[in-house]
Amino acid sequence: QVRLVESGGGLVQAGASLRLSCAASGRTFSTYVMGWFRQAPGKEREFVATISWTGARTYYTDSVKGRFTISRDNAKNTVYLQMNSLKPEDTAVYYCAASSVIQGPTLILIRSYEYDYWGQGTQVTVSS
Repeated sequence: QVRLVESGGGLVQAGASLRLSCAASGRTFSTYVMGWFRQAPGKEREFVATISWTGARTYYTDSVKGRFTISRDNAKNTVYLQMNSLKPEDTAVYYCAASSVIQGPTLILIRSYEYDYWGQGTQVTVSS
């Protein structure tokens, strides 16, 4: 069982930066593929970024490429999402997710149903 707790959300102006953190419990964190998703009001949850368990591979949705960076520190059981040049359309609840699928060191996952564990979410609001 894995428990995920997100933090770092808040209210910022367009162009600002935020860093989200997701702290995970469990000794096997280093073997999990991790992802960030977001859900805006009235919209479905969407994929944002993912990182392989080794950290060797990352992948982003097109709308955040070049602005967001996902990273992980397996020694601290934490995954991060650095968000720069924030836009009002980035406003959403951001969720951290973990997948226990164990394959190669570069496996990444972009579909929500591929993840087994979810955090409670952290609100990010970007004003114009």
